[in-house]
Amino acid sequence: MDLELPDSHRALQQSVRDFCVKKVKPYASEWDRTEKFPIEVVRELGQLGVMGILVSEELGGAGMDALAAAVAIEEVARHDGSLALTVASHNGLCSSHIRMFGDEQQKRAYLPKLATGEWLGAWALTEPGSGSDAAGLRSTAVRKGDGWVLNGTKMFITQGTVGHVFVVLASTSKEKRQKGITAFILQRDIPGFTRRPIHGKLGMRSSDTAELVLENVEVPDSLRLGEVDRGFADTLRILDRGRITIGALAVGLGRGAIEESISYAKERRAFGSPIADFQAIRWMLADMRTELDAARLLVHRAASYADLGRPFGKEASMAKLFASEAASRACHKAVQIHGGYGYTREFPVERYLRDAKLCEIGEGTSEIQRSIIARESFKQ
Repeated sequence: MDLELPDSHRALQQSVRDFCVKKVKPYASEWDRTEKFPIEVVRELGQLGVMGILVSEELGGAGMDALAAAVAIEEVARHDGSLALTVASHNGLCSSHIRMFGDEQQKRAYLPKLATGEWLGAWALTEPGSGSDAAGLRSTAVRKGDGWVLNGTKMFITQGTVGHVFVVLASTSKEKRQKGITAFILQRDIPGFTRRPIHGKLGMRSSDTAELVLENVEVPDSLRLGEVDRGFADTLRILDRGRITIGALAVGLGRGAIEESISYAKERRAFGSPIADFQAIRWMLADMRTELDAARLLVHRAASYADLGRPFGKEASMAKLFASEAASRACHKAVQIHGGYGYTREFPVERYLRDAKLCEIGEGTSEIQRSIIARESFKQ
């Protein structure tokens, strides 16, 4: 087992790290406070190749793999979870759904602009009444001549107002439940398609989140993505990959909490000594470091399995579950280490703690991950 990153991945890691120190770290707190989506920085990440990591070079992407995506997302999350969520969802959900299940015409129409960040992608599965129970979605797509008419509401959609391309899941055979769902590609200016921003979130505040409303939206069959009634099966494969990216995002937040805590503990003095000398602080940092290193290994294992073409669903769930909860624990301890200052916006650890919570919810809650891991374990 080779635990060292390939040279290409290390180069990507360093370039994203340098970019984030210069272009993200100084501004992330202000973006969070004002809920500003940093579109200019997202476009610069596109020029760096980060918004098209998984897209082939032929279609304008970097032509890299799931491990590379995990490495890049961790580096972004080290300084801004919201921006990392943008990178993760754009690469792992919308672009990947088109990349994996679109026909050649669809790939060539959408992936080049998605790969450069000129266009942003959104992926619409969750609804007001169906989150973990994704098979219970109520949005419909009904045949009309050579096309379809879509109606319904989607909730908590990342890139919902700033996105240009949307992959939308709808029921095409209600009686089949999850076996009767189909995916469609929509563009933002299509008639009947309304996007409403959601503000006041606990964390990930500068990530764009929206409610989508579809009222008699007409879509030609050429924009049906994948086979009729096969959308849910495709969605499960997309979610497996998305869990790897959320795991990487969680690792980045946890790493940020550790690094900020070490820096603070060296400078903050109490009882005549730096608090870094106190055993209580050292043991907290030891637990944080151990758990986050273990989380990174789980994430990289799942990504490597995906890149090798091996089954990786259970591994992705394990990575996402452990990394998200380890990150929350690390961020909680980081606030404790900072004491009263950790409870203020003067230091970034309170933002990391707020951002980390989403990782236990998005792409399947921790409870769903435990159910998947147990189910697959019994199969073995």
